[in-house]
Amino acid sequence: MDNLPAELYTAIFSHLPANSLQQDVLALTRAIPRSPVPIHHLFERVRLKNARQAIQLNHRLHNATEEKTWVKDFGVVTWTIDADVLVNLLGVLPRVSSLLLFVGPNFAPEHLEEIFHKPRQDLRNLSLRFRTYVNRATYYQFLKGAYFDTTLTALSRWPPYELPTLSIVQDPLDPAIASVQHFAQPLVFFRLDPISVLLCSPYLSSLTHLRLRIPSRQVSRFISNIPSALPALRLLDLSTCNILVSDMEAILVRFHNLQHLILDGCSVARDQSHVGEWVNVGKTCATATIRRAKAREKALKTWLERNAAGFLHSDTMPPGEAQPIARPRRPGRRGLATATISLREAPTASVSDITPVPAGIVIPKIRIVPSSPILLSLSTSSSIISDTQHQTIREDFEKGWNEGVALLSVVKSRLYQSWRNGVRMMRMTADAGMDGLNGLEDIGIENAFQSHPELDAPILCLAGPDTLGKHVRGCSHNFAWDVWDDTI
Repeated sequence: MDNLPAELYTAIFSHLPANSLQQDVLALTRAIPRSPVPIHHLFERVRLKNARQAIQLNHRLHNATEEKTWVKDFGVVTWTIDADVLVNLLGVLPRVSSLLLFVGPNFAPEHLEEIFHKPRQDLRNLSLRFRTYVNRATYYQFLKGAYFDTTLTALSRWPPYELPTLSIVQDPLDPAIASVQHFAQPLVFFRLDPISVLLCSPYLSSLTHLRLRIPSRQVSRFISNIPSALPALRLLDLSTCNILVSDMEAILVRFHNLQHLILDGCSVARDQSHVGEWVNVGKTCATATIRRAKAREKALKTWLERNAAGFLHSDTMPPGEAQPIARPRRPGRRGLATATISLREAPTASVSDITPVPAGIVIPKIRIVPSSPILLSLSTSSSIISDTQHQTIREDFEKGWNEGVALLSVVKSRLYQSWRNGVRMMRMTADAGMDGLNGLEDIGIENAFQSHPELDAPILCLAGPDTLGKHVRGCSHNFAWDVWDDTI
C-alpha cells in the first residue's frame, strides 16, 4: 500500500458518498499513515455540526496557506454557532464553490452583510436557511429594525458570475411551539421588494434552480411581475408561501423555460379542495403559453405605437418591418360638415394610457404564435387531501390538461389561417419580458403551427416534501432532492 500512487487513492475516493468522505479519508490516514493518501480530500467538503468545530477549524486555517484553497464545499448545519467566528472563518476561504449556512438566533443582519460583502467568483451553490425564532419574547429586532433584507441587497450587487443554484428558506414555526408561546416571533424579511432587486440583478442571470420559501408571505408578485428576470430558470420551489392558482398561472406565463414547479403547503391545494376543481389546474398549466403569447403581443403593439413617430422620420423600420403605409385621401370636400366644438365632457384618461399615432402611419399587425407547454412536473400538497383522493385528482388534472391542449390547437389553427392570408407571424425565442422585437423571430414554415394533441400531462405529485410519502416516479421532488442535496 505504501507504493500506491496518490492518484489511485483519489480515484477510489471519487466513488465514496460525499457525506462520509471526510471520515473515510481520516480513517484511512490513521490506518496506513505511511501511504501517500492525499489529505486535501479532508478539507474538500466541510460540515460544521457544533460551535466548537468552527473555532478549531478557524484556528487550523488561520495561519495556513495551502489548506485554505482546499475547501470547496462548506456548510454550517448547527443553529448555535458563533456568528463572529464564522465571519472570520469564511474570510479566509477564497475558493468555496458550495456554501450552506444555518442562520439562527445568534446571527444579526450585519454578519451576513459582512460575509457577502465581497463577491465569490467560484460560488456555484448558495443555500441560506433561516430559523431565528426565540423562546423568550424580545423586541430588540423590532425596535432596531434588524431584518435580513440587506442580505438580498448585498447579493444583488455582485457581478454577473455563474450561479446555477440558489436556496433561501425560512423554516416554519413549529405548531406545537406556537400553541404554547403567545408572542410574535422575529421577522426574517420585513419587506419583499429586495427579492425583486435580487432576481433582476445581473448576478442571477444564469440561475436555473431557485428555492424561495417564506411562510405565508405573498411572494408571487415580486417574482412574476419582473420583466427579463431569471431567463434560464428551470426549477422553482415556492413551498410554504401564499400562492394561489392565479399566482401559479402568472408564474407559468412569466417563466417560459420552467419545467419543474413545487408548491407544497401553498394555497393551490387548499383552494382546490374539491376534487373536480383540479380540472381547472390542469387546463391552466396547458394554456399558460396562450396567455404568454397574448401578453407579448400586446406589449409589442404598444411598443410599435410608441415608436411610430420615430419610424415616420427614419428611413429604416425595425428588422423585418414593412414601411408605413400612408392612408389615401378620399376625394371630395372635407371638414364642412364636421363640428369644431363639442358640448360633451372630454373623456378622462391619463397621458400614459394614450399613445398618439402620427397621421399617415399604419401600425403593422403582428401576431405571436404560442409555443407548446414544456412543464414536466408539478408538486403540491395539503393536509386536507387524503391519499385516497390522489388518483382521482390526477385523472381530473389530466382531463383539464387535455382540454387546454385542445384549446391550444384551435388557437394555432386560427393563426395558421391568418398566416396564410398574409398576416405576419412571430414566435418567442427568449424571455417574454423583453421589449420590442427582441426575443422574437419570424415564422416562415408551416411546422410552427403544428399542434400536439398527444402531449403528455405533467407529472402531478401530491405526496408532499416527506421522503416517505407516495411519490410519483420522476416527480419534481425527486429532481429537487438531487439539486439541493437535501430533503427539506
